[in-house]
Amino acid sequence: MRLVTWNVNSLKARLPRVLEFVAQHEPDVVCLQETKCAPEAFPVAALAEAGYTAVHHSGGRWAGVAILARAGLELTDPRCGLAGEARPDQARWVEASVGGLRVASVYVVNGQAVGSEPWAEKLRFLAAMRDRVAALHGEPTVVMGDMNIAPDDVDVYDPAAFEGSTHVTAEEREALAGLAAAGGLLDAYRALYPVGAEDPNRTHFTWWDYRAGHFHKGLGLRIDLALVSEQLAPGLVRAGIERDYRKGTKPSDHAPLVVELTE
Repeated sequence: MRLVTWNVNSLKARLPRVLEFVAQHEPDVVCLQETKCAPEAFPVAALAEAGYTAVHHSGGRWAGVAILARAGLELTDPRCGLAGEARPDQARWVEASVGGLRVASVYVVNGQAVGSEPWAEKLRFLAAMRDRVAALHGEPTVVMGDMNIAPDDVDVYDPAAFEGSTHVTAEEREALAGLAAAGGLLDAYRALYPVGAEDPNRTHFTWWDYRAGHFHKGLGLRIDLALVSEQLAPGLVRAGIERDYRKGTKPSDHAPLVVELTE
């Protein structure tokens, strides 16, 4: 099964790129973040024409998450939101069953500045994630999305430049590691490419700031992750970042992450 996570930074703006991607790569499941759609504006018809059904949690101008499944794979038992999250109206979590997996698409709160109210909301959201994945522990589960956390210093182009900032603090990293442990989940990319291992993808970053030519300078972060159940890890055959989709016409500031699992 081929699964993708991609923060598209507005599905309306990026729909042609999404349609291009699914035509080229033919994924089975696509998790989208930052769709920024009102519920009635989600492009159900355009995606259906491309061969995909969808479940989505849409909140309007901000956030928004969705799961797409190719024709023939039924999305069942959808669930939106997390018990305990501070701002459920922001539409940051959606999950459904597809192809024998429980799949979640998540867009973690950015946090803005350490010690701020959004920072507290981020930690609360991560705690709510921990509780939910703990409840799913034992089921074949994949949690994919923009975690807004770089798990390790190697996942940051210059750790010194981020000292004192969000995305790299011990609190965030410990919360991410804690929820992964609670759910029995592994970072698919790191399962295949441990720190220091040869990476055939040419880059392990998934996000580059639009400003100051960061993409072309290679100044990125690895903040988009696929967390998979431990029992699925032996079937991992690929975790690749499609860097070319950060180029071209109207790119998102994130690149898609593709994970492939054998049965």
